[in-house]
Amino acid sequence: MQSRDNASFRVQRWKQIKKDWILYLMLLPTILYFCIFRVWPILNMRLAFYDYKAKAAWSFAGMKYFKIIFSTPAFFDILKNTLIISFMKYVLLFPFFVLFALLLTELRSYSFRKYVQVISYLPHFLSWVVIAGIWLSFLAPSNQGGLNEIRGFFGLEPVDLLTSKKAIRWILMICEGWRSLGWDSIIYFTTIIGIDASLTEAAKIDGANRKDIIFYVVLPELLVPMTTMFILNLGFFMSAGFDQVYNFSNAAVNSSIDILDTYINRIGIENAQYSIGTAISLLKGTVGVILVYITHIISKKMTGKGVW
Repeated sequence: MQSRDNASFRVQRWKQIKKDWILYLMLLPTILYFCIFRVWPILNMRLAFYDYKAKAAWSFAGMKYFKIIFSTPAFFDILKNTLIISFMKYVLLFPFFVLFALLLTELRSYSFRKYVQVISYLPHFLSWVVIAGIWLSFLAPSNQGGLNEIRGFFGLEPVDLLTSKKAIRWILMICEGWRSLGWDSIIYFTTIIGIDASLTEAAKIDGANRKDIIFYVVLPELLVPMTTMFILNLGFFMSAGFDQVYNFSNAAVNSSIDILDTYINRIGIENAQYSIGTAISLLKGTVGVILVYITHIISKKMTGKGVW
């Protein structure tokens, strides 16, 4: 009986696939992308344990390249830069996305709210090359830069923040916030507008003001999506954003913003030390998975919900 049900289910499934074949065809480029650039690299992560040879069989090297990585003093400085920049981008910025969503819902003018949403979403669709160009022009050390023009208007001396080791990390954080503020707040905004109106009406009848509604009605509803997004962001904690850092790098600040991804690019691609680059990538991915899993377990115990 069960085998008949399974056979019937398979027949119905294939009928549905044939019916929606155009949708699956549209999905094919995405599947190919992930297979080529996500799955295939995982299969070749074994290069971290082998000596790479272009025209000969790879020879097993064991933990040789991991020992080289941890014996390199520069690696720990780069790791520190990665953790600091990731903390600023994924932890310090995190509350601002929720706050922006709350502020959007407080706008009474529907047309003005849509205008603010569209404007805030636009930077997300720009490449980091374009975004870096905008900010490099604005922060240019000469008087032609927007920031120094404003400072000059108030009689202040021009500053060169792009070559300041103390300022460059904050610039990366602000640029990331400018790019992601609107887009990353979408999930929180949709959660807020999806809250049952009867809950807020009941709270108002009980004498709750707007502040009470936010703290006791809205924020509890946001807890699950906030937790989920935070856990997913931890998966990128060891990345810190190669595209952004690469475009803002210069000789004066490299020691402050040189991260694992730029190190992998320099060692693995530019210097053709593929095994070392793969070993660092494997470390990155492993730590990311561990962070996501640990945070998922903690979230399940504290809130009863996690990523899965």
